[in-house]
Amino acid sequence: MGMVGCFAAADAATIRRLKFDPNEIEKFLSPDDGESEPPHYIDVDKAWHCIHFMLCGRAGTNSNPLSMAVLGGEEIGDDVGYGPARILQPDQVRIVATALAPIDAAAFNARFVPQAMQEAEIYLSDMCVRDGNEALEYLRENYLSLVAFYLAAADRGDGAVLWLS
Repeated sequence: MGMVGCFAAADAATIRRLKFDPNEIEKFLSPDDGESEPPHYIDVDKAWHCIHFMLCGRAGTNSNPLSMAVLGGEEIGDDVGYGPARILQPDQVRIVATALAPIDAAAFNARFVPQAMQEAEIYLSDMCVRDGNEALEYLRENYLSLVAFYLAAADRGDGAVLWLS
């Protein structure tokens, strides 16, 4: 199945509630006993680490606001798949949305360097080297969904919950 990058926007009250009681995170991520998805949910499938690398130029996080888009936030609660979920506050979501907005499809494409991804041991980098433009198309589609997610969440004044499933 693989590791999937998941994102759900949440209003400020929900973010406060989850932070206050991390035991609520499981219910938030799997409403209706797992029959539904959280509100304003997207996933970027297995493209999450490649997108992160293309935004940051590294495997891990740093102080760049783009670093918060995929792997940012404060860890909360127990393991929910591949580590705990992470929370971005509404002001952090606005910062991420502002940082992502100028990176359109062409600018994103220019950041695609499969060999550098492979050297940094980025998840799915072998696919990027092997499939080239086909892989880039997959990454770009997921990236544009992520940008739309952040722009919409920022417009609503929402925070976000990020996790790997």
